Amino acid sequence: MSKDIWINLPVKDVEESTAFFNSIGLQAMNVGNVRAQISIGQTKILLFPIETFETFTGSKATDTAQSGEVIFSIGADSREEVDAFIQKVELAGGRVFGRPGETDGWMYGAGFADLDGHRWNLLYMDESKRS
Repeated sequence: MSKDIWINLPVKDVEESTAFFNSIGLQAMNVGNVRAQISIGQTKILLFPIETFETFTGSKATDTAQSGEVIFSIGADSREEVDAFIQKVELAGGRVFGRPGETDGWMYGAGFADLDGHRWNLLYMDESKRS
């Protein structure tokens, strides 16, 4: 079985979304206005226009203003990386819904929504403090 995973996301404007992800440090490659690709580790996230996404799925895309679809969690190397990343998100026009903070004494993270309302989480886990 293949070890690759591709996640397809509907976006209103591929070029605008590509610019957003590049400005926050997630390298996105734009392929015209047809699609873009973000690589995070071994995972590939493909950004498609809403209409194309709906053709693939045979259903309407989720209205992210009304409901959640999924949350993508990305590992960070430090608390400082989480803080700096969230600052980039705010400057790029993303919406922070979970300010940086600690959970259970060993996890530090923050949550944000991209330009299309897809939810993301950046998380630093200090395993040495895990009980």
